[in-house]
Amino acid sequence: MNDNPLRLDNVSFSFGSIAVFQNLSLAVARGEFVAVVGPSGCGKTTLLDLFSQFREPVSGVVESVGGVRMVYQHDSLFPWQTVSQNIALGLSHVTDQSERRRRVGEMLSLINLEQFGDAYPHQLSGGMRRRVELARALAGDSDILLLDEPFSALDYLTRLRLRNELSRMLQEFPRTVVLVTHDIEEAAQLADRVLVFSERPARICCEITLDLQRPRELTHPKVVETVHRILAELGLEHKDRRLALA
Repeated sequence: MNDNPLRLDNVSFSFGSIAVFQNLSLAVARGEFVAVVGPSGCGKTTLLDLFSQFREPVSGVVESVGGVRMVYQHDSLFPWQTVSQNIALGLSHVTDQSERRRRVGEMLSLINLEQFGDAYPHQLSGGMRRRVELARALAGDSDILLLDEPFSALDYLTRLRLRNELSRMLQEFPRTVVLVTHDIEEAAQLADRVLVFSERPARICCEITLDLQRPRELTHPKVVETVHRILAELGLEHKDRRLALA
């Protein structure tokens, strides 16, 4: 069994003349939750594209060992299908129809939407749709979950609730997770390890390990300390100090 199912080894990647990564190396351990933060345009989403094999590096080696599911920033539910049908798409590997229905029911129960199996996406709130997308991603037999700003379009209180939902879901269905986010609190509250990227060409300018169980309180001293450290690395500590303490 590979202990590092996600790995970059001296990877370089460019968009034309714009260098995004130069000789970047990174390994994600099995079952680890890694959050990546950094300036806009530094290559965070490109990192996920490389791990998902949507893009190929200019040089170096990218390894993704196991099935990969991705949850994007924008809503990707099929509007013409019900909640149950959308979740069932993640169970295409389950050929027995009764078992598939059972698994869909299990996921609906996990996300507390048992009464909404026959509803369509337009009948759900934004937070409910996010929960359905996460359930669809976790329903399958994938080992790796890639999250690209999954909660960014939601209001603050809904984001807080969904962080706890995600933590609870991962307790039921463990995965190796890489989360790309602009939300520093989110990174500190969810991740086992936070990587702070620099401007392009991106390098890892800071790596913070949080040896805390999830779910975590935002006011936990280690979470607060991590938020301050990330802000300092990004040169935002004084400007955003009041926000970090809110």
